[in-house]
Amino acid sequence: MANSTVRRSVNRDRRVGQEKSKSLPLITRRFAAWTVEVSLIITSAVVPFGLGVYTQSHTEGTQPINPILATAKEAIATTLALPANHRNQHAPLTNWLWTGALVAPIVLSGWQLYLLAKTGSTLPKRWFGVRVVTAAGSPPGMRRILLREAFGAWLPLLVAYVLWHYSGAAPSLGMLAGFSLLTVLGEGVSARFNRYRRCWHDLLAGTYVVDANRSYAALLGNLRPATSPLIPQYTPYALRPVMPPAAMTTFVPPRTQRPHWWRWMRKNPGVALLFVTLSSMAAVLSTLVGTQVYIQTQANQRQLRQQNSQQFLALVQKLSHNAPTTLEERRKAITALGTLNDPQALQMLVDLLGQETDPVLLDTIQQTIASTGLRVIPHLRRSNQSLANALHSVRYSSKPEELTLHQQRLEATQRAIANLLLIYSGNLDRIDLSRTILGENLTDSALPFSLLLDNVDLSGIQLRGANLNQGSFRGTQWRSAGEDRRWNTTDDRIADLSDAQLKAANLTEADLSRILMRRTNLTHAILNRANLAGANLFGANLSSTQIVGANLRDVVLENASLTGSDLAATDLSRANLQAARLGRANALGTQMQYANVTASDWRGADLSGADFSHANLKNADLSDSRLSGVSFRNAQLQNTNLRNADLRQADLRGAQLIQTDMQGAILFKSPSQEQFIQIPPETTLSAIVEGVDFANAQNLDAKQLAYICTQGGRHPRCP
Repeated sequence: MANSTVRRSVNRDRRVGQEKSKSLPLITRRFAAWTVEVSLIITSAVVPFGLGVYTQSHTEGTQPINPILATAKEAIATTLALPANHRNQHAPLTNWLWTGALVAPIVLSGWQLYLLAKTGSTLPKRWFGVRVVTAAGSPPGMRRILLREAFGAWLPLLVAYVLWHYSGAAPSLGMLAGFSLLTVLGEGVSARFNRYRRCWHDLLAGTYVVDANRSYAALLGNLRPATSPLIPQYTPYALRPVMPPAAMTTFVPPRTQRPHWWRWMRKNPGVALLFVTLSSMAAVLSTLVGTQVYIQTQANQRQLRQQNSQQFLALVQKLSHNAPTTLEERRKAITALGTLNDPQALQMLVDLLGQETDPVLLDTIQQTIASTGLRVIPHLRRSNQSLANALHSVRYSSKPEELTLHQQRLEATQRAIANLLLIYSGNLDRIDLSRTILGENLTDSALPFSLLLDNVDLSGIQLRGANLNQGSFRGTQWRSAGEDRRWNTTDDRIADLSDAQLKAANLTEADLSRILMRRTNLTHAILNRANLAGANLFGANLSSTQIVGANLRDVVLENASLTGSDLAATDLSRANLQAARLGRANALGTQMQYANVTASDWRGADLSGADFSHANLKNADLSDSRLSGVSFRNAQLQNTNLRNADLRQADLRGAQLIQTDMQGAILFKSPSQEQFIQIPPETTLSAIVEGVDFANAQNLDAKQLAYICTQGGRHPRCP
């Protein structure tokens, strides 16, 4: 506990500080108080957010993101054009800390506004001796404070945001901060041009910023009545009546004056009556005209719908099977259906597509559907799914004719959808084709449908759970910049292929960066030289897939299966392969710097020449794998299984070998049994272990220890 001497010293220092602040100009103290207020609000958000980031990186458990936090996260990312982040799992404590980062600034700002409205000062303003009052000297109240903050803070920030967004500076947050600082300070500089140092927001809100260490009576002597009608009349000091000291401290509020407009109306009653009359007549006339326009518009729409309905019924009669119409008349009727602005006509066209068997009429229907645009997609999607279900139900039917009929109808919808995707390439954002069957059919067909969408822009399309087996998507673009034409912002058009079937699909040189492909089946697919940077392939099946020379930087392959896949010359830097299965995979020359490979299974894989520097291989299983020439520099190999692994020419310098199982691991080329003279191991074919600490490695045999000790490695049993 501090004694009285210490308290006196602290109080004396505080008084000295206050005296120093009193000596500063009012505008300087005002700026300092504003800086402290803003700093406190920013700190209240940054501190819990930083703690949340730290917790996220040091905690393994996850839980779904808080709904409030998810909504705020999306809103902030959209407003500030931040990169889209689809991660919905966070550490439990991170959820709470980040929610606190949202709530704390709001609570602190509300508390400051409340203090300012009720007392005229926030805590920083009290520290610097600054007070906000009305012309009558009273606290401003909540209405004036909200008006003052709207014009003093939010309006400059809004101007800064508009400048940032439309000047090409977005998405640079530094430029946004610069614009915000300039507009806020620019509004504050307006006080420099006012005699009483009032900013624009003070003029609009009717407030004054005064020295809290001086009496308000002294301030009134410096104000002119012309500055505000609410300011009492100024009287020179010499002409003021002599008042006793007690009366000088008693404040008498000025009489409330009525607004200007009311006084003007009382002085000019005739003009005011004429103005009110004309305004009323204009309002009544506008209401009548608007009502009439609305009624006429509704009548026209009803008439148009009635005409479309009559035309639709007439066309349906012509297209009925019993109608005595010729082939040419039926073609014209089909073409006329496409011109009707009626959802029934679109559904009729799709139904005809699934029922008609005449090739000429089918071709006419396909062309008509293509001319209607993307609004027919929902009808085609429903027809495709219903025909696929019907085909599945008759798959084992004993009637081949029925099976062939369903097959042809399904293929007709597939061709119609594929034609629309080709024609409207680049305009498919948010087009939903989830769970459609566009790939191989369920049965063999004399005319099998092949989905061919090479070099097509499918960015933004939704194909969740769709069947795209054996489709060809060479060079297809699945992602593009949004309306702001900038990459890595929230409005990027990103396709969703989660749970889709892409078995044996050809995706060579396709742009799949940042695509959602959770649990997607890519068995036997070809992804050579494809761009998968940042893609989310959580739980995906890439068994026996060819991914040669592909860009897989920052890709998420957690719990994915890549058994038997070819990953030669692939860039997997900073990739997440936690618990991935890569048994018997071919990963020659793969770049895996800083990758997360914890608990992954590489048994029997060929990783010759791969680069695992700075990678995290905790609990990974690399037994029986070929690791010749692999760089493990500064890699984490805690509890890693290296049993019978071929580590010749591997670089282990800087690696952390803690509880690493080295039983049977090959560190050097053993001399031939037929060689008569024993010679040292060939250094060019041996692992580089100089300076490596093997003290905590497990199951080292005598030959391995001898090699480690002779090659500069460290172990307690080395001489």
